[in-house]
Amino acid sequence: MVVEHKAKITYMQLLKEDLVVIRLVPNDGMPKYTTGQFLTIGLPIPSEQKVVRRAYSIASHPENRDYFEFVIRWVRKPLPGRVTTELFYANVGDEVYLGDPTGNALLIDDKLSNGQPDNRRIVCVGGGTGLAPFIAFAKHLHDTGDKREIIVLHGASYVDELSYKELLTNYENESIERGKDQWNFRYRAAISRPKEFFNRSWAGHVGRVESFFKPNKNGVSPLEEMVGEEITTANTKVYICGYQGTIDGVIEYLGPKGFVTKEEKRKDGSYEIKYESYG
Repeated sequence: MVVEHKAKITYMQLLKEDLVVIRLVPNDGMPKYTTGQFLTIGLPIPSEQKVVRRAYSIASHPENRDYFEFVIRWVRKPLPGRVTTELFYANVGDEVYLGDPTGNALLIDDKLSNGQPDNRRIVCVGGGTGLAPFIAFAKHLHDTGDKREIIVLHGASYVDELSYKELLTNYENESIERGKDQWNFRYRAAISRPKEFFNRSWAGHVGRVESFFKPNKNGVSPLEEMVGEEITTANTKVYICGYQGTIDGVIEYLGPKGFVTKEEKRKDGSYEIKYESYG
C-alpha cells in the first residue's frame, strides 16, 4: 500500500526553461526525515487517467521544518518525463501527492565500521541535478556545526545550470571568515562545454565533474591540489549522485587508490564511496 500525502506547491523559481527549484509543503505537516533521502512526487496524468509518481532527491535538510525543496531538470529527449512535464506546467498553489521520505544510499556516515567517529573529509560529487542531496548535506552539516572538511563538486554543461552557486559560494566565504576550525567548506564547479559561446565567461574548471579526480602528469589531481595532500582511504569519504557515467568515472580514478564502494565493502565493513545513480 502506497502511503501518500497531499502537498501544495508554495514556491517555483525557473532557473532556465528546463531547470526549476520547487518547494512543497505537506498539508498534514512535515514528516521527520534524514539528510540524503528522496521521496516520490505524484501527479494525475490526464492522458493516462491515473496518478503517476517519480522519485526526486530532497535538496532541503531535516532541520528545516518549513518545506521540502527540489531542483528538477526537464529532460525532453528522447521522450519527456510525464511527472516532470506536469510539474513544469504547474503553478504555485497547485496540489501534488508526496510519498514518505526514503532511501539510505546517501545517508551521511558519522562513524567508522569499528564504531569510532568518522572525521574524514567529505567530498560530494554531483552531476547536474545530482547536486540536490549535497545541498541538503551542506545545509545540514552547516546548521549542526559539523567540523569535518566538506567539499562540494558540481558538474554542469552550462553556467546557468550551476543552480546553487550563490549559496555554496557564500558557505565557502563563511568558512574563510570564520576559520576552518569552525566551518571547513569548499565549493568547485566544472563546466563540460567551455567552448560554447554561452560559457565564454567561465574561468573555472573545465571538463566533466569526475575530472577533478584525474591525476596530471605528476600524478596529482585537481582535488588533491586544492586540499594540499594526497586523497587516501584514511582521510577522505566520497559521496556521488548523478548519471552512472559520472559514478563510474569517479570510481575509475579512485579504485587504484584502494577506495571501495559500500556495495563492495571489505570484510570488516569498511568502504569509502557511497553513490546514488539516476537515469
